[in-house]
Amino acid sequence: MPTDLKQTIARITPDVVSLRRDLHIHPELSFHEQRTAQVLAKHLESLGIPVQTGVGKTGVVGLLKGGAKGKTVALRADIDALPITETADRVYRSKNTGVMHACGHDGHAAIVAGAAYVLSKLAPELKGQVKFIFQPAEETANGAVAMIQDGAMKNPKPDAMVSIHLWNYLPVGTVGLRSGALWASVDDLRITIRGKGGHGGLPHQTIDPMPTAAQIVMAFQQLVSREVSPFHPVVLTVGSIKGGTAYNIIPEQVTMSGTLRTYDMKLRDHLIGRIEGLIKGICQAMRCEYDFEARFCCPPLVNDPKLTEFVRGVCAKAFGEKRVVTVDQATTGDDVAYFFDHAPGCYIMVGSGNLKKGLDKPHHHPQFDFDEAALPVGVEALVRSALAYLNG
Repeated sequence: MPTDLKQTIARITPDVVSLRRDLHIHPELSFHEQRTAQVLAKHLESLGIPVQTGVGKTGVVGLLKGGAKGKTVALRADIDALPITETADRVYRSKNTGVMHACGHDGHAAIVAGAAYVLSKLAPELKGQVKFIFQPAEETANGAVAMIQDGAMKNPKPDAMVSIHLWNYLPVGTVGLRSGALWASVDDLRITIRGKGGHGGLPHQTIDPMPTAAQIVMAFQQLVSREVSPFHPVVLTVGSIKGGTAYNIIPEQVTMSGTLRTYDMKLRDHLIGRIEGLIKGICQAMRCEYDFEARFCCPPLVNDPKLTEFVRGVCAKAFGEKRVVTVDQATTGDDVAYFFDHAPGCYIMVGSGNLKKGLDKPHHHPQFDFDEAALPVGVEALVRSALAYLNG
């Protein structure tokens, strides 16, 4: 392993920051990342790395071959933005109204691009290959599957995958890891309650879907608190309720949306059945009709224990034991879990929060930003992990 790796990364950090800011200024929604993909593909091509574009619609795959045959390790970043209007006043503020990188995917893409630069300069020393996967549509949880269906995990099939996520809940300069289940499965729940609209002053002549929806929300709270063991984390959230147009009109219908998160797929299947059972029972009691849809987004994100402990050792050697921490499970989700079904995976949480700089806004917030000092940490974590995995 080259002794001047940190110096090399320090030298290219301004370019990594510049790329991150360019992507931040020009965010693109899921499966619309045409400009983003073009920028990343040109970057890989400039390094002499063969590139495939249009993988999973807007995904990019690059393959760096080393000087000797060996294993293949994949480095993955998600590249899509969110439908959020950025409200912070900064020089690299989004120019695309209503679209924002509010989860750090601009940083993820820049980190993997930086790792590609460093590893390309070390290609003759590599005993194997590095596959760079820039994935679209993580926020809609269908980009990974689209890339897999287009062959992203073939020719060659990776022996391991390492992915990163900037994490404002960890201080910048730290790296977080956890063996086993890290993030939860995700379901997107859609409910429509249909009644009989009418005059708000004559409710007895209507079938009001509003109180029916309210009862369903409260029943969901009891479902989690009274039917699920406290030792099996579950989140069941109703995120939106929409119905009605005026104060004196009872609407024909109410629509609701929410999410279910868990680490246990058998429990997930059971709860989906119970959720519909509650909706059906309450609607029957209140004379309403209903539609229910549960869109399964992704399974739990499970880090391969052997690979994760290997990466932990690499990071501890690079950054020091005290800066490598064990993170708690979180009921967030990431469809990188589908990639991990095809190869052992390790998901590294790169600390990016800095309270002193005011960089503590949560992910998916309209003023979200992260400490860019996290970028070289992410680059080094990926580069050293890839080198150690391939070269031993």
